[in-house]
Amino acid sequence: MTIALAGNPNVGKTTLFNAITGARQHVGNWPGVTVEKKTGKATHNGVEVDIVDLPGTYSLTAYSLDEVVARDYLVEEKPDVVVHIVDATNLERNLYLTTQLMELGVPVIIALNMWDLAESKGDKIDIKKMEEYLEIPVVKTVANKGIGIDDLLETALKEAGRGPHHQHEISYGDEIEEKVIELEKVLVTDSKLAEKYPLRWLAVKLLDGDEEIAEKISESSVSSQVDRMVTKVDKERYEAKMADKRYEVINAALPQFCSKCVKEVTFSDMVDRVVTNKSFGIPIFLTLMWAAFEVTFTVAVPFMEMVDMFFGWAAGFVAENISSPVLGSFLGDGIIAGVGSVLIFLPNIVLLFMMIALLGDSGYMARAAFIMDKFMYKIGLNGKSFIPMIMGFGCNVPAIMSTRTIEDEHDRLVTILVAPFISCGARLPVYILLAGAFFGRDAGAVIFGLYALGIIVAILSAKLFRGTLVKGTAAPFIMELPPYRMPTLKASAIHMWDKASLYIKKAGTIILLGVVIVWLLAAIPAPGVDAEFASEEILGTGDSMVGYIGQLVEPLVEPLGFDWRIAIALIFGFVAKEIVVGALGVIYGAGEDEDALTEILVGGAMNPLTALGLMVFTLLYMPCVACVGVIKSETGSWKWTLFSIVYGTALAWIAAFLIYNVGKAIGWGI
Repeated sequence: MTIALAGNPNVGKTTLFNAITGARQHVGNWPGVTVEKKTGKATHNGVEVDIVDLPGTYSLTAYSLDEVVARDYLVEEKPDVVVHIVDATNLERNLYLTTQLMELGVPVIIALNMWDLAESKGDKIDIKKMEEYLEIPVVKTVANKGIGIDDLLETALKEAGRGPHHQHEISYGDEIEEKVIELEKVLVTDSKLAEKYPLRWLAVKLLDGDEEIAEKISESSVSSQVDRMVTKVDKERYEAKMADKRYEVINAALPQFCSKCVKEVTFSDMVDRVVTNKSFGIPIFLTLMWAAFEVTFTVAVPFMEMVDMFFGWAAGFVAENISSPVLGSFLGDGIIAGVGSVLIFLPNIVLLFMMIALLGDSGYMARAAFIMDKFMYKIGLNGKSFIPMIMGFGCNVPAIMSTRTIEDEHDRLVTILVAPFISCGARLPVYILLAGAFFGRDAGAVIFGLYALGIIVAILSAKLFRGTLVKGTAAPFIMELPPYRMPTLKASAIHMWDKASLYIKKAGTIILLGVVIVWLLAAIPAPGVDAEFASEEILGTGDSMVGYIGQLVEPLVEPLGFDWRIAIALIFGFVAKEIVVGALGVIYGAGEDEDALTEILVGGAMNPLTALGLMVFTLLYMPCVACVGVIKSETGSWKWTLFSIVYGTALAWIAAFLIYNVGKAIGWGI
């Protein structure tokens, strides 16, 4: 059987999904769209259950791509049971979606989540009365503690076996009900529509101006009759009136089963008075992010040394036990050194992702979007555009994909174009290597400054685009701030591992391929050079093929203080930003030994000025291949994709040029 999980954002839906499925999960995209699709499996009483985690949505009216995907799955695929996750601390807001699910006639179960928080507030919810009034089974759950999971699956099995369900109807008043009945009489004459969709639900959606439903009806034999009836209706007024009626039903129902569910000043409210304060909000956000980067840099050091020792031992073992010098160099200096030079930064990546997961699970990241809304509005965007920027700290690819929740197309396009400037985890190895080598105790502050610079560039670029290329007024931003919660180690660890595992997979595939290609080019003699393949006098020198290519492009980066070695590293960084470090390790012959590479760089290969310029260039220049692919997919335009590449690279060149030449003029960092 198939269970679909539906619910508002921030109700613990993903946490419940993780609790049910454990490690038996798969993440991909929904067919035909870039919205993330999470599926998993569970077994209960010998029954194999497929779990589908639908995108979070406040309603089933198709305003955003997320809502379209969630609703189409429920209507078209018809899962055996829909588990509606409801925040027990905010019943009035959450039950709005319940009223819409009831109209669909699908088998629904309510998972009354965060039950413990509701009780701690003093709310008294009578589950039996709630079930009687709504005619829907209700199960108490605390997803982050794994409470109620078995009861939920047991109830789902029973509900799936009940067969067809009647539709729960909400009366929208005489005027609207008359129109609904008229439309139903027309729609029922199309047998295909009648078999596939609940006709009353179709009529309601047509009256509130749902364009997706109107598109489905346009292919029907009754489309012309429906159009004539619907064009006479004031859809905006009807939509508002129907929303009011749904809330009337909810407000009438709540006192029947909840004796205390009233708004009071909560702990979250008191904290919000400080963290969302117009004077304190942004400094608190910046302080928290700075602390995250300081922890990422300092705490990870002993773990980095352990990883470094392991790969050093592995490279030495290979060199000692393989008789062929060429094969030994390929495996040791190429594969082990290249991958090791990237994986050495895994502890930093894991720690950073854990920090972001803890801030997100606590409810703080929603506040970060809220406090930035006023500022974002001034540059032509809204707070919702800040959420992909926050996600970009992990990886720009899901950050760009998350823009699908932005309803306004202009806001969405601008957010996609500026998201690559947010410093992702892939750039972190470059920062850690160079900041650690050249800036010592200030390395954490330098790295924090680079992340801040990425945000500043993204914001200024958005302002520029909004005033020139993509003109328009920012859409208003409305969001619900979730209550603060104590994040659990398990939930945060799952979120952290989701991101860290992608980094490890990349190291074993894309990055491995990249560093192998770099080694091969470094081992092949340049045209006109008489030397053996992978000989010591050729490997990684200017007489190798990699040196030949690097020297061809060196004039383009020489004004930035970069030589041909840095040029090659940046070229391969287009595949994946982590390869910049791996390529430098291979070209300079340092292998996987970070200390050896650091000594080479500090010993004359670079100076603080070129190191800072290289870090800024890595931050700003063209997105990686995966990022370019998702920009094309999301915008559907090669024009905007190429613009993103050219604009970012030009900006990176100008910034690195100014850093090097201004710094040189004032005598700093030489």
